[in-house]
Amino acid sequence: MDETEFWEIIDTTREAADGDPEDHADLLVERLLRLDPDSVLDFARHFESRYNRAYRWDLWGAAAVLLDGASDDAFDYFRCWLIGQGREVFEGGVHDPDSLADLLDDFDETVDGDGEELGYAADEAYEQLTGVVAPALGIAAQQAEPEGTPLDFEDEAALAERFPRLTERFGPE
Repeated sequence: MDETEFWEIIDTTREAADGDPEDHADLLVERLLRLDPDSVLDFARHFESRYNRAYRWDLWGAAAVLLDGASDDAFDYFRCWLIGQGREVFEGGVHDPDSLADLLDDFDETVDGDGEELGYAADEAYEQLTGVVAPALGIAAQQAEPEGTPLDFEDEAALAERFPRLTERFGPE
């Protein structure tokens, strides 16, 4: 599976789910079940490599603005959700997290930002196809610490200065 096919699967399942992350995950599993197990593992590698690439302090800060705070788990689920938003939003957000203010049509923190189930879709599909747990993917593990300069997520003024567009559109009232 190449990168184009990976993003096509992400996009078509998201569109069919009308952006609902839980429905998106269900539809993603259904779509992956139409592939052979090796292709599901390829999809998982693409997903995991992007998930690891998004492990950045500045992106975590953007998630904290969007989610009104972001614990370790919340940021993990946010990265899955960000992948689920498609290539343009993902790449834009990783390159310049403040650009999410322009890339996201809207953001409802009660629904958006939590793509936990998307992160399990390939594993679930692989297990349904083969009856066994997916093997190790053979890609580098996530770094111990996020890339970049740490941010204080409790300092609203610093977050507003670092992410002015996100704060203006989605920050605290």
